[in-house]
Amino acid sequence: MAFRSVVTMEKPLQHISLTDWYARVNQMRNVADARRADAFAIRHSSRSLRNETRIEGDWANYETNEALTDRISELNRWRDIISKSFEKIEREIFMLQEEKNATERELEALAGPISVIAECLTIRDGRLGSEITYDEADTEIKNELVVLENNQRLLADRCQKAWEKLNRLEEVRFKIGLEIEFKVEAVQLDNSQLALDRNSANISYKPDPTRNPKNSCSYETWLENVKNIKLLAENELADTYAIREALFVCREKARNMLQSQQERAEHTIRKRIFETQRARNELEWQQLKMKEEMERAMCEIRTSENALRDKTDALKLAETRLENRAQRSGMELCMDLAHDMLCLEVEKLREIRRRLQAKIDESKTNFSLLEEHGKRIDVDLENKQHSLMTDIRALDLRMRLRGGEFGSKVANASQTDRNITLTRMENEIPKD
Repeated sequence: MAFRSVVTMEKPLQHISLTDWYARVNQMRNVADARRADAFAIRHSSRSLRNETRIEGDWANYETNEALTDRISELNRWRDIISKSFEKIEREIFMLQEEKNATERELEALAGPISVIAECLTIRDGRLGSEITYDEADTEIKNELVVLENNQRLLADRCQKAWEKLNRLEEVRFKIGLEIEFKVEAVQLDNSQLALDRNSANISYKPDPTRNPKNSCSYETWLENVKNIKLLAENELADTYAIREALFVCREKARNMLQSQQERAEHTIRKRIFETQRARNELEWQQLKMKEEMERAMCEIRTSENALRDKTDALKLAETRLENRAQRSGMELCMDLAHDMLCLEVEKLREIRRRLQAKIDESKTNFSLLEEHGKRIDVDLENKQHSLMTDIRALDLRMRLRGGEFGSKVANASQTDRNITLTRMENEIPKD
């Protein structure tokens, strides 16, 4: 019977005792208990921290929303206050602009009378001989010109002040409009921020969001600026009514002063129109007769020129015959009776052309004298017409300013009928 044996080999490591093994197991259990206790404490504190941060975050968001709501309400309140001031300024600007436009129209209406009176005085000073007079009409017209210039100066000063006031109101309106626009934009921006929440899609981290934006200001500065804008509007609106009333008073005063001078010069202006009309009618009659005589002279000149052309063709015929007969050959080139008659015809035709040409030259000279005298009549008639129309324009201007029916009665008539109606010269027109 054989014997078997097993060779045992141990790891070349240090073996621990059973006591140490039990101690290690107890240590692992104790460490596991400590780690579980720490994990429980951390989970409890984490849950408490989550609850506390959620509550703090919700309250912070609530307080922010309340602050945004209060800010929106404050912006809307100040916007309504400033909008009322803006509406008042717009209303005052409109009314002041209307008064200024009415004053400017009144001022522009004075330009016509001033130009007419100045032109009338200039023409009267440019007249010759006995027409240069320092009569009562001349004095009254100059006094009226002084009144018109004073009215123009007064209205221009008032318009200048109104224009300056309008510029200030426009500047204030621009500032208030810009302020209202900024507040509307701020309200829209705050409303959009108030509508955002943590579930919104367009939220993200921003670089340095807590920085102070460029050109920002404090709340106290903002509040002071709003109050200053409101105070500025009230200050500009304070004297606007007085300026509008001053414009109205100046217009009425200028109109009354102008009307008080209208009747003083009309008598002598009508007399001057009468005298100028009579002289113009005489010149027109002379001009008509001169034109008729010039037409007769021109007709005679044309007839003589036609006769001259006829004689010219006959002379050409005779000279052509002589030249062609000079081409005969031999003894046929003789000075026969036909040659003598052709030579006599040429001499007679040349004498006839000379006498016709002399008569045409004499007729043209006479026509030139008629035309020259006619031009002098035209120039004199034009001067009379210019003088007449100047006086009539001055009279018509007074009729229009007075608003009478006389001016409208002759407004659509022809120029001659109009002059006759103004001067009552129905019986002064010469008749053929």
